[in-house]
Amino acid sequence: MVAASGEAMKTIVIDARKIKSTTGRYVEELVRQLDQIDRNHLYKIIVYPEEIDYYKPKHDNVQVIAADFKHYTFGEQLGFNRLLRSLNADLVHFYMPQQPLLYSRPAVTTVHDLNLVRITSNDMSPLELFVKRNIFTYFLHIVARRTKHIITPTKYTKDDLVQFAGIDPKKVTVTYEGLIDIGKPVAVPTFANKKFIVHLGRAEPYKNNRRLIEAHQRLLTRHPDLHLVIIGPIDDLRKADMQWVSDNTYKNIHFPGFLSDEQAAWLYQRCQAFVQPSLMEGFGLPVLEAMAQGAPIASTNTTCSPEVYGDAAHYFDPYSTSEIERAINDILTDAPLRKRLAAASKKQVKKYSWRRMAEQTLAIYTRTLGES
Repeated sequence: MVAASGEAMKTIVIDARKIKSTTGRYVEELVRQLDQIDRNHLYKIIVYPEEIDYYKPKHDNVQVIAADFKHYTFGEQLGFNRLLRSLNADLVHFYMPQQPLLYSRPAVTTVHDLNLVRITSNDMSPLELFVKRNIFTYFLHIVARRTKHIITPTKYTKDDLVQFAGIDPKKVTVTYEGLIDIGKPVAVPTFANKKFIVHLGRAEPYKNNRRLIEAHQRLLTRHPDLHLVIIGPIDDLRKADMQWVSDNTYKNIHFPGFLSDEQAAWLYQRCQAFVQPSLMEGFGLPVLEAMAQGAPIASTNTTCSPEVYGDAAHYFDPYSTSEIERAINDILTDAPLRKRLAAASKKQVKKYSWRRMAEQTLAIYTRTLGES
């Protein structure tokens, strides 16, 4: 294919495996925006076979290719490497550090966070966690040095990576994430007549759900009609939390499972607060999405949260159940605080744009390809 300049298009491959996931929102929106703004490169988007119909390109210079190479497998290291070489890419964008170590041609890598290095417990067995953490650490050190440029979603992650891998800060660019247009919210009738607070996230221990649940139970002494809605997939860890709630006879806790963006938006518009208790995050997109719908935010004060949410959140120490309780109660009882958070949220969300993120990423591509 020929670019607008009359020259042959250079090929950019984007590794979008797991595009249909929470983390995949980043690469999905990147591809969507590049499909709209760039006619000068040929894009080949690699997804899992089951995701082949998830994103439909709008222009001929964007193609979707299926490849069944899972992360942390020999297939990824050998078969995926062969596939990438066969595509003759001028540049590959890996949207996670997991990639074929034998692939030595020009590449850009996105590092969302260093959580796998930092966490001490997860949904994996101790042996599996030990193996994956060490593999990830090994990958990260090699990728950080070999890749042409690195993208992170926050300055916090950039600084963490620079210190961890010992690389030049000039090699890393921060591109903040953005917000999608949710459209018309869809009602979740179960909660139509309830007073509730909301959290959205997975059930890994570092997400800190159990401290949030305990804080909610304490709040019931002052707010007996307050419910807690925890949105997210019902996997084994979530089932363990549900059993723990049942064993402790905790009240007013709801696990509705996966909800659509439209259903989540409806809850955000009606909740007393959206609570983010996580011990570590690379960006924390659900909080911004709740903020955009007018939800007052009670947030952890750790890692990237103050950088991303600014003065539009009411902060607490996530290691203290009493602190989580205090912050939520402040929002429930302090009308001027809620008004201030609402005004700050309107300003804060304007700082984030998927289009801007894609434009910044495209600029990185063109610099790496020697086009600017």
